[in-house]
Amino acid sequence: MSFSTWMPAALSSEARPWVKAVWRMVEAQHTASTMKIVDTDDEQSLLESLLEGSKPAQPAATKGLDYLLATPFRYCPLRTGSRFRAVTDPGVFYGAESVRTASAELGCWRWKFLLDAVDLDKLQPVAHTAFSVDVKTQVIDLRLAPFSANASAWLHATDYSATQALAQVARKTEVGGIQYTSVRDPNPAWCLALLTPQAFAKAKPNPLMQTWWLAVHQDGVTWRRDNASMTFSAAAWATGLA
Repeated sequence: MSFSTWMPAALSSEARPWVKAVWRMVEAQHTASTMKIVDTDDEQSLLESLLEGSKPAQPAATKGLDYLLATPFRYCPLRTGSRFRAVTDPGVFYGAESVRTASAELGCWRWKFLLDAVDLDKLQPVAHTAFSVDVKTQVIDLRLAPFSANASAWLHATDYSATQALAQVARKTEVGGIQYTSVRDPNPAWCLALLTPQAFAKAKPNPLMQTWWLAVHQDGVTWRRDNASMTFSAAAWATGLA
Protein backbone atom coordinates (compact mmCIF):
# COMPACT_ATOMS: atom_id res chain seq x y z
CA MET A 1 0.00 0.00 0.00
CA SER A 2 1.32 3.46 -0.89
CA PHE A 3 1.99 5.84 1.99
CA SER A 4 -0.57 8.20 0.45
CA THR A 5 -3.40 5.66 0.72
CA TRP A 6 -3.02 4.42 4.30
CA MET A 7 -6.27 4.59 6.25
CA PRO A 8 -6.46 4.68 10.07
CA ALA A 9 -7.94 1.17 10.40
CA ALA A 10 -5.27 -0.36 8.17
CA LEU A 11 -2.53 1.45 10.04
CA SER A 12 -3.86 0.29 13.41
CA SER A 13 -3.82 -3.32 12.23
CA GLU A 14 -0.03 -3.10 11.79
CA ALA A 15 0.65 -1.76 15.29
CA ARG A 16 2.36 -3.82 17.97
CA PRO A 17 3.03 -3.26 21.69
CA TRP A 18 6.25 -1.49 22.59
CA VAL A 19 7.75 -1.67 26.08
CA LYS A 20 11.33 -0.46 25.94
CA ALA A 21 13.53 2.53 26.74
CA VAL A 22 14.77 5.09 24.24
CA TRP A 23 17.66 7.56 24.46
CA ARG A 24 17.63 11.28 23.76
CA MET A 25 20.38 13.91 23.74
CA VAL A 26 19.67 17.53 24.70
CA GLU A 27 21.75 20.60 25.41
CA ALA A 28 22.46 20.88 29.15
CA GLN A 29 21.11 24.41 29.58
CA HIS A 30 18.15 24.28 31.98
CA THR A 31 20.03 25.36 35.12
CA ALA A 32 23.58 25.98 33.97
CA SER A 33 22.67 28.78 31.57
CA THR A 34 20.79 30.80 34.18
CA MET A 35 23.39 30.26 36.90
CA LYS A 36 25.86 32.22 34.75
CA ILE A 37 23.92 35.47 35.19
CA VAL A 38 22.72 35.33 38.82
CA ASP A 39 24.46 35.35 42.18
CA THR A 40 22.09 33.53 44.55
CA ASP A 41 19.58 30.68 44.59
CA ASP A 42 16.75 33.17 45.17
CA GLU A 43 17.77 35.17 42.11
CA GLN A 44 17.96 32.00 40.07
CA SER A 45 14.46 30.95 41.17
CA LEU A 46 13.11 34.38 40.21
CA LEU A 47 14.81 34.25 36.81
CA GLU A 48 13.51 30.74 36.15
CA SER A 49 10.00 31.92 37.04
CA LEU A 50 10.24 34.86 34.63
CA LEU A 51 11.55 32.63 31.87
CA GLU A 52 8.77 30.12 32.46
CA GLY A 53 6.18 32.85 32.08
CA SER A 54 7.56 33.79 28.67
CA LYS A 55 7.30 30.26 27.27
CA PRO A 56 4.34 28.77 25.35
CA ALA A 57 1.60 27.28 27.51
CA GLN A 58 2.25 23.69 28.48
CA PRO A 59 -0.20 21.24 26.82
CA ALA A 60 -2.58 19.63 29.29
CA ALA A 61 -1.41 16.17 28.21
CA THR A 62 2.09 16.92 29.53
CA LYS A 63 0.96 17.89 33.03
CA GLY A 64 3.10 16.12 35.61
CA LEU A 65 5.83 15.19 33.14
CA ASP A 66 9.46 16.07 33.74
CA TYR A 67 10.50 19.02 31.56
CA LEU A 68 12.86 16.79 29.57
CA LEU A 69 9.86 14.76 28.43
CA ALA A 70 7.38 17.61 28.10
CA THR A 71 9.52 20.10 26.17
CA PRO A 72 9.20 18.55 22.67
CA PHE A 73 5.41 18.77 22.97
CA ARG A 74 5.46 22.39 24.14
CA TYR A 75 7.25 24.32 21.43
CA CYS A 76 6.44 25.07 17.79
CA PRO A 77 8.32 23.04 15.18
CA LEU A 78 10.98 24.31 12.81
CA ARG A 79 9.81 26.39 9.86
CA THR A 80 9.68 23.27 7.67
CA GLY A 81 8.56 20.92 10.43
CA SER A 82 10.49 17.74 11.24
CA ARG A 83 10.43 14.18 9.97
CA PHE A 84 7.11 13.23 11.58
CA ARG A 85 5.75 16.67 12.45
CA ALA A 86 4.33 19.19 9.99
CA VAL A 87 4.25 22.84 11.01
CA THR A 88 0.60 22.56 12.07
CA ASP A 89 0.97 19.27 13.99
CA PRO A 90 1.28 18.69 17.75
CA GLY A 91 4.69 17.89 19.21
CA VAL A 92 6.85 14.82 18.65
CA PHE A 93 9.43 13.33 21.03
CA TYR A 94 12.31 11.80 19.06
CA GLY A 95 14.21 8.99 20.79
CA ALA A 96 16.92 6.63 19.64
CA GLU A 97 18.20 3.11 20.15
CA SER A 98 21.39 4.20 21.92
CA VAL A 99 23.43 7.18 23.08
CA ARG A 100 25.47 6.85 19.89
CA THR A 101 22.45 7.08 17.61
CA ALA A 102 20.97 9.98 19.58
CA SER A 103 24.35 11.71 19.25
CA ALA A 104 24.45 11.18 15.49
CA GLU A 105 20.94 12.56 15.06
CA LEU A 106 21.55 15.72 17.10
CA GLY A 107 25.10 16.10 15.80
CA CYS A 108 23.84 16.31 12.24
CA TRP A 109 21.51 19.18 13.10
CA ARG A 110 24.27 21.08 14.93
CA TRP A 111 26.52 20.60 11.88
CA LYS A 112 23.77 21.95 9.59
CA PHE A 113 23.48 24.97 11.89
CA LEU A 114 27.21 25.61 11.48
CA LEU A 115 26.94 25.45 7.69
CA ASP A 116 24.22 28.11 7.76
CA ALA A 117 26.08 30.36 10.21
CA VAL A 118 27.89 33.42 8.90
CA ASP A 119 31.63 33.75 9.57
CA LEU A 120 31.85 30.63 11.73
CA ASP A 121 34.15 27.72 10.98
CA LYS A 122 33.43 25.75 14.17
CA LEU A 123 31.29 25.64 17.29
CA GLN A 124 33.07 25.43 20.62
CA PRO A 125 32.33 22.40 22.85
CA VAL A 126 28.96 22.59 24.60
CA ALA A 127 27.71 20.28 27.36
CA HIS A 128 24.80 17.97 26.54
CA THR A 129 22.80 15.49 28.60
CA ALA A 130 21.99 11.99 27.38
CA PHE A 131 19.02 10.40 29.12
CA SER A 132 16.76 7.42 28.61
CA VAL A 133 13.06 7.07 29.27
CA ASP A 134 10.77 4.05 29.37
CA VAL A 135 8.06 3.87 26.73
CA LYS A 136 4.87 1.82 26.72
CA THR A 137 2.61 2.26 23.72
CA GLN A 138 1.47 0.87 20.37
CA VAL A 139 4.04 1.30 17.60
CA ILE A 140 4.27 0.77 13.85
CA ASP A 141 7.70 -0.24 12.48
CA LEU A 142 8.59 1.27 9.12
CA ARG A 143 11.50 -1.16 8.74
CA LEU A 144 9.07 -4.06 8.31
CA ALA A 145 6.59 -5.03 5.61
CA PRO A 146 4.31 -3.60 4.40
CA PHE A 147 5.90 -0.23 5.26
CA SER A 148 9.38 -1.22 4.08
CA ALA A 149 8.16 -1.09 0.48
CA ASN A 150 8.25 2.70 0.79
CA ALA A 151 11.65 2.89 2.53
CA SER A 152 12.99 5.55 0.18
CA ALA A 153 10.14 7.87 1.19
CA TRP A 154 10.57 7.28 4.93
CA LEU A 155 14.36 7.77 4.82
CA HIS A 156 14.67 10.79 2.55
CA ALA A 157 17.24 13.18 4.00
CA THR A 158 15.28 16.38 3.42
CA ASP A 159 11.77 15.64 2.08
CA TYR A 160 9.46 14.90 5.02
CA SER A 161 6.15 15.02 3.16
CA ALA A 162 5.61 11.24 3.24
CA THR A 163 6.55 10.77 6.89
CA GLN A 164 4.49 13.76 7.99
CA ALA A 165 1.47 12.45 6.10
CA LEU A 166 1.84 9.03 7.71
CA ALA A 167 2.12 10.54 11.18
CA GLN A 168 -1.07 12.52 10.61
CA VAL A 169 -2.92 9.29 9.84
CA ALA A 170 -1.35 7.59 12.87
CA ARG A 171 -2.63 10.37 15.14
CA LYS A 172 -6.18 9.32 14.24
CA THR A 173 -5.53 5.86 15.72
CA GLU A 174 -4.23 4.34 18.96
CA VAL A 175 -0.69 4.31 17.52
CA GLY A 176 1.58 6.20 19.91
CA GLY A 177 4.91 5.84 18.14
CA ILE A 178 6.64 5.23 14.82
CA GLN A 179 9.85 3.20 14.68
CA TYR A 180 12.17 3.85 11.76
CA THR A 181 15.77 3.48 10.61
CA SER A 182 18.09 6.28 11.72
CA VAL A 183 18.95 8.50 8.77
CA ARG A 184 21.93 10.17 10.47
CA ASP A 185 23.78 7.26 12.13
CA PRO A 186 26.07 5.58 9.56
CA ASN A 187 25.72 2.32 11.50
CA PRO A 188 22.43 0.38 11.31
CA ALA A 189 20.22 1.69 14.12
CA TRP A 190 16.64 2.69 14.84
CA CYS A 191 14.84 5.75 16.13
CA LEU A 192 11.38 6.17 17.63
CA ALA A 193 9.05 9.13 17.10
CA LEU A 194 6.52 9.42 19.93
CA LEU A 195 3.36 11.19 18.79
CA THR A 196 1.81 11.61 22.23
CA PRO A 197 3.08 12.22 25.78
CA GLN A 198 0.82 9.39 26.89
CA ALA A 199 3.35 7.00 25.35
CA PHE A 200 5.74 7.45 28.28
CA ALA A 201 5.65 4.64 30.83
CA LYS A 202 6.84 7.00 33.58
CA ALA A 203 6.66 10.73 34.24
CA LYS A 204 10.43 11.08 34.62
CA PRO A 205 13.53 9.93 32.74
CA ASN A 206 15.56 7.07 34.13
CA PRO A 207 17.98 8.34 36.81
CA LEU A 208 21.22 7.33 35.07
CA MET A 209 22.21 10.24 32.80
CA GLN A 210 25.41 11.04 30.95
CA THR A 211 27.14 14.34 30.20
CA TRP A 212 28.79 14.67 26.79
CA TRP A 213 30.58 17.63 25.21
CA LEU A 214 29.84 18.33 21.56
CA ALA A 215 32.32 20.12 19.28
CA VAL A 216 31.20 20.92 15.73
CA HIS A 217 33.48 21.62 12.77
CA GLN A 218 33.11 21.79 9.01
CA ASP A 219 34.03 18.13 8.53
CA GLY A 220 31.75 16.68 11.20
CA VAL A 221 31.22 16.51 14.94
CA THR A 222 33.00 15.03 17.94
CA TRP A 223 31.41 14.01 21.22
CA ARG A 224 33.60 13.54 24.33
CA ARG A 225 32.90 12.21 27.80
CA ASP A 226 35.61 11.33 30.33
CA ASN A 227 37.87 8.95 28.36
CA ALA A 228 35.27 8.16 25.70
CA SER A 229 34.66 9.88 22.38
CA MET A 230 32.48 9.55 19.28
CA THR A 231 33.22 11.17 15.92
CA PHE A 232 30.79 11.45 13.03
CA SER A 233 32.00 12.52 9.60
CA ALA A 234 29.82 14.98 7.73
CA ALA A 235 30.55 13.25 4.41
CA ALA A 236 27.43 11.06 4.55
CA TRP A 237 25.26 13.92 5.78
CA ALA A 238 26.51 16.19 2.99
CA THR A 239 25.67 13.54 0.39
CA GLY A 240 22.12 13.39 1.67
CA LEU A 241 21.78 17.16 1.35
CA ALA A 242 23.09 17.29 -2.22
